[in-house]
Amino acid sequence: MFRKNLFLQSTFVIFLFIVIGCNDPAKRHAGKKVFRYNETAKLTSLDPAFANNQANSWGCNQLYNGLVQIDNNLKIKPCVAKNWEIQDNGKTYLFHLRNDVFFHENTTFDVREQFNSVHNEDNPIRVTRKVTAQDFRFSLLRLVDSSLASPCGWAMNHVLRDSIGNLSGIGVIDDTTLRITLTQPFAPFLSILSMPFCSVVPKEAVDYFGNTFGRHPCGTGPFVFRIWKDGDELVLLKNENYFETNDRGDPLPFLDAVEISFLSNPEDAFIQFLRGNLDFMNGIDGSYINEMLTHTGQIREKYAGRFNMEMIPYLNTEHLSILHDCNPENKKDNPLCDKRIRQALSYGFERKNILKYLRNNIGVPGTEGITPPGLPSFDTSKVVGYNYYPSKVRDLLKEAGYPDGQGLPEIVLNTNVENIELCKFMKSQWEEFGFKIRIEENSHSDQMRMIDEGKFSFFRVSWIADYPDAENFLSLFYSKNFSPHGFNYTHFSNKEYDELYEKAIAEVNDSIRFSYYQYLDEMLMENVPVIIAYYDQAIHLSQKNISGLSTNAMNLLVLKNVRKE
Repeated sequence: MFRKNLFLQSTFVIFLFIVIGCNDPAKRHAGKKVFRYNETAKLTSLDPAFANNQANSWGCNQLYNGLVQIDNNLKIKPCVAKNWEIQDNGKTYLFHLRNDVFFHENTTFDVREQFNSVHNEDNPIRVTRKVTAQDFRFSLLRLVDSSLASPCGWAMNHVLRDSIGNLSGIGVIDDTTLRITLTQPFAPFLSILSMPFCSVVPKEAVDYFGNTFGRHPCGTGPFVFRIWKDGDELVLLKNENYFETNDRGDPLPFLDAVEISFLSNPEDAFIQFLRGNLDFMNGIDGSYINEMLTHTGQIREKYAGRFNMEMIPYLNTEHLSILHDCNPENKKDNPLCDKRIRQALSYGFERKNILKYLRNNIGVPGTEGITPPGLPSFDTSKVVGYNYYPSKVRDLLKEAGYPDGQGLPEIVLNTNVENIELCKFMKSQWEEFGFKIRIEENSHSDQMRMIDEGKFSFFRVSWIADYPDAENFLSLFYSKNFSPHGFNYTHFSNKEYDELYEKAIAEVNDSIRFSYYQYLDEMLMENVPVIIAYYDQAIHLSQKNISGLSTNAMNLLVLKNVRKE
């Protein structure tokens, strides 16, 4: 089944030679709607099972689809699954699939039943086939296959394996009906399924290419893989058979191609953007941020009006963590075991100044809980954190027996080199109240190893959401997630918190679950296992002739709706 693509493929092959053979971007793209961006980070694989970083995720997001997807407000929307039912009090999900979704044309599909022709190495026949529920079963179970060693497998293991390692069921009812039964109810499950690593892949191509599937990707997405030249470029072409349309019924995508360059120097990429040779940039590197932005975060006059700039929430909470292993032996010498000291530290620095002087006002002061803006459950009226409150700091120190910091033992703050300036800023403000802070700088690897081993009492860390649900942040304080086997680096343990957390993740009603999330966050702010510095933001720069660029707080790059004039 060729489905009208022989002529179009020939046209794109000619176009590809133009793309590869011409060094002048203006000439190479003449007459074609090509979206260009640069990837400074190393893109290692286009296999969604390895979409565990931004570079891989962005590439995979153009090539693949999952059962569901998220919109700009992080709400779950249908994708290959046109609808679904949640049964058994949140334990079973029944997905009903579209019947018009096809894989990209690929030589690995069996042509004997689909096209009566000769297949040889000199003239490979590319055919396609329809996506079925069996394909999703294969793709999701593949993530938990230990032989694949997917860095994203933890997500499926979390909900599909019980405490002794048995797999729960992923059942195929028929070609368009998939049933997934979890080991226990887990309300954020749909959020996990929206991530690129849960995309559908064809077994034929995975089996044929094996470990090199990530270099020969085949999905269902709006763009089709064409060529990848290491250190040079990656070219994706328009999928003429793509199944989605926009709200007006126009077939997607609108672009003819996507071209990704791999300039490793951010300044070089910025120059190419200013010259119009790139259509989009994510973020503003520190090497030129002061050249482009004022300290208040405004575009400098020389660049004003030249391009579009959008600042959006990014699900990353920057904070300091405090180890809660306060047994009688170390409690006396560790002032952080006293909640009043932890609260005094939280009140003792001006978050607005961190953003103004260290980040050109990129970010939001961390005056609420661990859950960042951008998530549907975020509500400033429900969770109250800490502002700069000097008189409260002094009152708490006096109440704890250390008036003006007198007699207060030294507190050691561990950080890596990337965050040394932030820690120095906070230290300078804390010392005005009599705190004695010593900063110890570590390599990134040593910092993470010592945190994982519980060797630091006070340490700099951040958390970027793995999936768009507050549970991903609140799980950091669930006692059963203690490091080194989990991510509860603070070793925070609270019976009431654990009970409510378990109740929250089983609640399928969003409004009720969000209220549980907010109360959990309030409990954290009262007990202070973390000190919130700020919530991150992402900056997107695009040329004036680009429209329809989707943005959300997961910072996923979605290009299927983009138009280039």
